[in-house]
Amino acid sequence: MEHGKEKLNHQRFIIYESMHSVISMNKTEVGDSVLNEFLEGYCSLSFENRRKLLLTLAKEYDLNRAQVRELIKQYLGLQPPGDELTVAASFVVSGSEAQSGGVADEGFLSTFYRIERNLRHSLKPVYETLFERLNTHPEGLKFLTIIRADILSILTEGNIASLRALDSYLKEKLTTWLSPAALELHQITWDDPASLLEKIVFYEAVHPISNLIDLKRRLGVGRRCFGYFHSAIPLFRISGEPLIFIEVALLKNIAETIQEVLWDNPPIAESEATCALFYSISSTQVFATLSPIPGFMQWLLSKLASQSKLAKAEDISRSPADRSGLTFYEDILEPEEERALIDSSGDLASGKSGMEIMLNLLTPTTHEWTNSDKLLSALKPPLMRLCARYLLQEKKRGKALDSVANFHLQNGAMVQRINWMADQSEKGLNQSAGIMVNYVYRPENIEEYAQLYFSKGHIHSSYDVKRYIQVL
Repeated sequence: MEHGKEKLNHQRFIIYESMHSVISMNKTEVGDSVLNEFLEGYCSLSFENRRKLLLTLAKEYDLNRAQVRELIKQYLGLQPPGDELTVAASFVVSGSEAQSGGVADEGFLSTFYRIERNLRHSLKPVYETLFERLNTHPEGLKFLTIIRADILSILTEGNIASLRALDSYLKEKLTTWLSPAALELHQITWDDPASLLEKIVFYEAVHPISNLIDLKRRLGVGRRCFGYFHSAIPLFRISGEPLIFIEVALLKNIAETIQEVLWDNPPIAESEATCALFYSISSTQVFATLSPIPGFMQWLLSKLASQSKLAKAEDISRSPADRSGLTFYEDILEPEEERALIDSSGDLASGKSGMEIMLNLLTPTTHEWTNSDKLLSALKPPLMRLCARYLLQEKKRGKALDSVANFHLQNGAMVQRINWMADQSEKGLNQSAGIMVNYVYRPENIEEYAQLYFSKGHIHSSYDVKRYIQVL
C-alpha cells in the first residue's frame, strides 16, 4: 500500500517537474518531447490530482505582485515633464532653448516608457508561458480546451479567486487563437482526397449519405459542399479535416421537399438556377456551449409565490408529511433544504416556511444572498436541483419550457452539466441565480437525439444532471 502511494507521489512529482520545465526552459530548448511528457502526464492524472496541479499553477505561477507594486510606486513618483501650458510655451522659445528642452523632455519620457514597458511585462502571469508553448504543439489547442473544461468543473464546486483569474486569462488566449477570422472556406469536390470524402460521409448528421453514388451526386452538377477549416489548429491543417461542412443545392425554384434536393436526377443546368438552398450543416467535432437559462428564475419565483400564497390561504401549519394530502400544494423543497434555509436566513429574510424564506431571499434585485457564504451554501442544493428539474421536466406542449434549452435540444444537443454561480452579472443573477448550463453536440448522436426530442419530447442528459432529480 505504502509502495503504491510512493509510486503515485513520484508520478505526480515528475508531472509537476515537466510543467515547470515547459515554463522555465529557454524557448529554443522546449521541444515536442518536453511538451509530450507534460500532456501525457496530465491526462494520466485523476480529477482530484488535476485539481491540485491547476491550483498550484494558478497560485505559484501567477504574476509577481511585489514587482508590480514597486513599479507602480516608481511610476507614481515620476514628475511629468510639463503640463499643456509648458508645451504650448515651448513653441515661442528660441531654437537652441527648444532643442535643449526637447532633449530634457525626451529623457523624462524615456523613463516613463521604460517603466510602462516593465509594468506591462510584469502584469503577465508566469503561466502565460505554459499556454503559449502548449499552443505550438500539434495537440496543444485541444489539450488547452481540456484544461479549461477541468477548471470550469472545479469552479462549480466553489469560487477560487486565483483559479478564476487563470480561467479568465486562458479564455482570452483561446478566444484569440480560435478566432473566426482564422476560418478558411474551401469547396469540397469529388477530386479531393479519399480521406476527406470519407469524413464527409461519416459526419453527415442531417441527411445521411447512403453510398458513393449519393456522395458523388451531392458533389456534382448543381450541388456544392463547402468546408470550414481552421488554420490555427495544426491537427485539422495536417489531416485536412473540416470543423464544419455545409451542403448546398442550386435550384430553379425553392424546394418544397427534401426529396427534390436529394433525388432530383438529373439536376437542372446550373445556368437555369435561381436560388441556392442550404439543406445540411454538420459538425465533425464535439461542440459544447456554456448557455444562459433565461426562464429559470421567472419559473421558480412564480412557483414559490403561488405555493406560499396557497400555504397562507389554507393556513398550512402541518408537518411536511401531513402536507402531502393537500390537493394543489407542492412543497418543492426537501426537508433538509428547508432546515438549512431556516437556519441560515438570519436578518436577510423571514418567513413561516423554507419556500417563503427562499422567495424573500431571491426576489430583491440587490442579490444580498450572494454576499453570504452561509446562504450560498444553503441555497446551492435546492437551486441546482430545481434548475435540473426546470431543464429536464418542465415543458410546454411537450417541449422544454426554457427557450434556449428548446433551441439546442431540437438541434440534437444533450444537457451535459449545470454550473453553479457561472454568471454573477446582474443579468445572470436575475435570469437564473447565476447558474449556466453546458449543452453538448456529439456528431454520432445528433440525429437520434433531435428525432426523439421532436417525436416524444425526450431530453437526453448526463448522469451528473439526472442525479439532481433522481431520474436514473
